[in-house]
Amino acid sequence: MCRLAKTVLIAINYVNATIGNVFRATPAQQAAQGQDVKGVTFMIPMTCISDLRDLAKRRVPRAFYEYAISGSYNEETLRANRTDLEAIRLRQRILIDVDKRDLSTTIVGQKAALPIALAPIGLLGMQHGDGEILAAKAANEAGVPFTLSTMSVCSIEQVAEATGKPFWFQVYVIRDRAFIEDLINRAKAANCSALVLTLDLQILGQRHRDVKNGLTVPPEIKISNVIDIATKLRWLWSIYNSRSKTFGNLAGHVKGMENVNSLAEWTASQFDPTLSWKDVAWIRKLWPGKLILKGIMDVEDAKLAAKSGADALIVSNHGGRQLDGAASSISMLPQIADAVGKDIEIMFDGGVRSGQDIMRALALGAKSCMVGRAYVYGLGAAGQAGVAKAIDILRKELDVTMALCGVSKVSDIGPQVIVRGERAVTETAKKAAPRAKAKAAKEEG
Repeated sequence: MCRLAKTVLIAINYVNATIGNVFRATPAQQAAQGQDVKGVTFMIPMTCISDLRDLAKRRVPRAFYEYAISGSYNEETLRANRTDLEAIRLRQRILIDVDKRDLSTTIVGQKAALPIALAPIGLLGMQHGDGEILAAKAANEAGVPFTLSTMSVCSIEQVAEATGKPFWFQVYVIRDRAFIEDLINRAKAANCSALVLTLDLQILGQRHRDVKNGLTVPPEIKISNVIDIATKLRWLWSIYNSRSKTFGNLAGHVKGMENVNSLAEWTASQFDPTLSWKDVAWIRKLWPGKLILKGIMDVEDAKLAAKSGADALIVSNHGGRQLDGAASSISMLPQIADAVGKDIEIMFDGGVRSGQDIMRALALGAKSCMVGRAYVYGLGAAGQAGVAKAIDILRKELDVTMALCGVSKVSDIGPQVIVRGERAVTETAKKAAPRAKAKAAKEEG
């Protein structure tokens, strides 16, 4: 134990000394080290979301980076989300006037510059200090909604004070119903413009990487963690200067949570496997604004959602982080849209990494998409500027994709932009799966 303590102290002293040297450097020296300064955002051009992912991997401690990229168990559903999206062929058209293109839309009645919303991400503030606030600001500037997670690092009040604009709030139904009611009242007071109710996390699917990395907030003190974190100077400085370093929505509001940092332990003890449609009705009575149900992956559940009084549903398998072996979100979207698309607004979540993916989802029945990992990579890579870059990449890709498919308005996107008017291919997806698995292992391992 003494040896471990000595190692930690040496690492901390090294980090403090190095941080001082780095942040006393001139702008030119900072730029040479790849730091973000005014007028210098990236040393290497960020051409796609994968570029942001690669940069985030270098800048964010392994435990938090792998928390963002991982799925549950064997990660079959995580890979299927990407493989099945990539298997959809877009229909290229020519000699159609697409000079003036309009990417704007409405999402649950709210104007949006793009058909996307930033998804709720737990521990977002551990990708970069004040991560929730920075992402919300980038979303506001881009004209798209930002969704704050219950399991965020910055609290509802901190985000509201720092941004001064409405945002969406995501909530779970846990055993302590009084806490949930208080949380919803806090969201009302913060002028949140929509409530996203997550329905697919009554039981937590195991994520092997989190277990192996000892993921806690603050990080568990392992020698490997200390060494890894000590090399992430930019990240350390952002966390050091951040407003919150624990679960902001819980600390001070839940008895005993001041000293409980483990995400897995808390969710295991508080998330409620008795959750039912009666609880959705209860939430609907408590919340007067727009209500969005997240985690719908079955037609029968979609029909019940359409009758629940909710304003929208999100076709989502939790990013492949819950039921491993479940179908990909995109494979379930068409039948859900066909069944209830006329009765409730349909949103899509699961594997979106490009403007082409947004096009595919809209063509198959979604009105908008939730974007998660794509903007998380941007945040880890470069804070608010990185999130803005991620959104801009998606915007430009969607804009060009629409033009090459002969579409001028988001509202005109439909099955006609897909080859043969339908999703090509289960067989192609099956053949691509081994290649996708190998690629994922190479890029993220």
